[in-house]
Amino acid sequence: MWLKLFFLLLYFLVLFVLARFFEAIVWYETGIFATQLVDPVALSFKKLKTILECRGLGYSGLPEKKDVRELVEKSGDLMEGELYSALKEEEASESVSSTNFSGEMHFYELVEDTKDGIWLVQVIANDRSPLVGKIHWEKMVKKVSRFGIRTGTFNCSSDPRYCRRRGWVRSTLIMSVPQTSTSKGKVMLKEYSGRKIEVEHIFKWITAHAASRIKTIYNAEHLKEEWNKSDQYWLKIYLFANLDQPPAFFSALSIKFTGRVEFIFVNVENWDNKSYMTDIGIYNMPSYILRTPEGIYRYGNHTGEFISLQAMDSFLRSLQPEVNDLFVLSLVLVNLMAWMDLFITQGATIKRFVVLISTLGTYNSLLIISWLPVLGFLQLPYLDSFYEYSLKLLRYSNTTTLASWVRADWMFYSSHPALFLGTYLGHGLLIDYFEKKRRRNNNNDEVNANNLEWLSSLWDWYTSYLFHPIASFQNFPVESDWDEDPDLFLERLAFPDLWLHPLIPTDYIKNLPMWQFKCLGIQSEEEMSEGSQDTENDSENENTDTFSSEKEVFEDKQSIFHNSPGRASHCDAEACSCANKYCQTSPYERKGRSYGSYNTSDMEPDWLIWPADMLHCTECVICLENFENGCLLMGLPCGHVFHQNCIVMWLAGGRHCCPVCRWPSYKKKQPYAQHQPLSNDVPS
Repeated sequence: MWLKLFFLLLYFLVLFVLARFFEAIVWYETGIFATQLVDPVALSFKKLKTILECRGLGYSGLPEKKDVRELVEKSGDLMEGELYSALKEEEASESVSSTNFSGEMHFYELVEDTKDGIWLVQVIANDRSPLVGKIHWEKMVKKVSRFGIRTGTFNCSSDPRYCRRRGWVRSTLIMSVPQTSTSKGKVMLKEYSGRKIEVEHIFKWITAHAASRIKTIYNAEHLKEEWNKSDQYWLKIYLFANLDQPPAFFSALSIKFTGRVEFIFVNVENWDNKSYMTDIGIYNMPSYILRTPEGIYRYGNHTGEFISLQAMDSFLRSLQPEVNDLFVLSLVLVNLMAWMDLFITQGATIKRFVVLISTLGTYNSLLIISWLPVLGFLQLPYLDSFYEYSLKLLRYSNTTTLASWVRADWMFYSSHPALFLGTYLGHGLLIDYFEKKRRRNNNNDEVNANNLEWLSSLWDWYTSYLFHPIASFQNFPVESDWDEDPDLFLERLAFPDLWLHPLIPTDYIKNLPMWQFKCLGIQSEEEMSEGSQDTENDSENENTDTFSSEKEVFEDKQSIFHNSPGRASHCDAEACSCANKYCQTSPYERKGRSYGSYNTSDMEPDWLIWPADMLHCTECVICLENFENGCLLMGLPCGHVFHQNCIVMWLAGGRHCCPVCRWPSYKKKQPYAQHQPLSNDVPS
């Protein structure tokens, strides 16, 4: 998880650097920045009208370019970034979808139950033509959708009873607007009563009703009273402008942020005395001023702070977010982080997607589960101070220059989704390349595995998990008795308890103490083999061959794991001398041998090389054989000692306990008090 989080943060850093790189290219080719102001005089009449449409100001009664230019100047400063966004939006001739209501419940669910938005609905009466034609309605939908106004069509033929109850006997237009200034308040439906059925007149009717919800100030005394008043709103945004009514984007935002931010329009068109505005720091017209408990913030002085709906919406969301905004942000981040598994996972393609689906399900489930206590925590009545300090921290951090860059990059990449997805894919491919190179250097075989091999290993793991729950976590194959006799499967079904054994990983086995058994006073091989035949001498040299160092012991340990459980009573011929000819002969043959193997009953074991917490013994209770010189031994936490191969096979079979005392082999135990060692000290 931390690796994915690191790669995600690295990706965001790459996006930030890439945005600065694009700005440098634009500056090098054109010599302008996105924050550079544009002189409206240098713009064409068409571009000026495009700017007014994006800001939501009507220009139907302004035939001259001079009047249109003055209206642009009165609504706010124009930047290169805003001009580029407006022209790009105008060129994009994408059709905006409109909702077709199926009946009363559908209309109530979307329109009357929506508390923070505006709806424009065209009602078509029975056996009547629509009030607005198809071509004009499409233009209307495209025009109002820029400001977050949703549109729909209600045909009374689908629910005539509801139309009669509402009094919709003729085709008309209905607008839904929140009635109160509180969040999630009631909505009211207004019917269009104008005579002119034109797009501009209908849009002017919509903006007039939306602007009526904004508090308007017409004189300095009212401004002074409002400026010094403290009420429930922590954020207040003022528009000081010489306009008849605020722009449509400003009115739409006032409805969207109902209950969170108060929007105030200060009409200074007929003011004679503007000294109070100078006292509070307002020198330029128009000005967008954000009033917070911490002070005054002038909107439009930083990167990406354009006079548009999208720019101001992202700015206000960062200062006063809703819980839903935070949830959506966390959902996007978690899924971006989960998709990193597609590139980090190496091996077969099917394996990548299986791991990806598993990660997506796990991360999203954990996210939803973790949000439930957070929502309950926010409902507690004693968290007002915590909530206030959290919002204060957001206001401090999101009014910085770095935060303005991040918001500008967010708007840039959200308007260019192909670039965002392309950079994410490129970043993922780079991660995949370096991860594959790293694993190849480590000689990891899973990099070269194909789909069939991985599916085969997945099926083997599944069947092993189904029939041998403990063995499914092991790194070596275990022969299944069920493969030889299918009736054993039915027997296991008859005893469900056999399926419920705890799953204990076997990683602890490699950490158990391991050493060689040695005896004191043993003669050399030349003296022992003196007088024997050459063939016997060669055989005894093989029997007395031991490990040269502790390193060889650990290298041969993996080969021991691949032994069959059916041979657990014998030691590996290369790992322990007791598995040689001495162990393979009968007890009568061993008793008659005079050399070639050592009888530990006549020799004194070297107890000094034994770990301090191990009990002294000379016999393995698993294979019932004595320890031979050079044999590899392994001890358990309880202190009992066995042949290394014997105890590994015992533990690998699922018996995670000592064969003598049944103490868990993975659990530490207080060491026994050591006593004076005896040569023939065996466990009772």
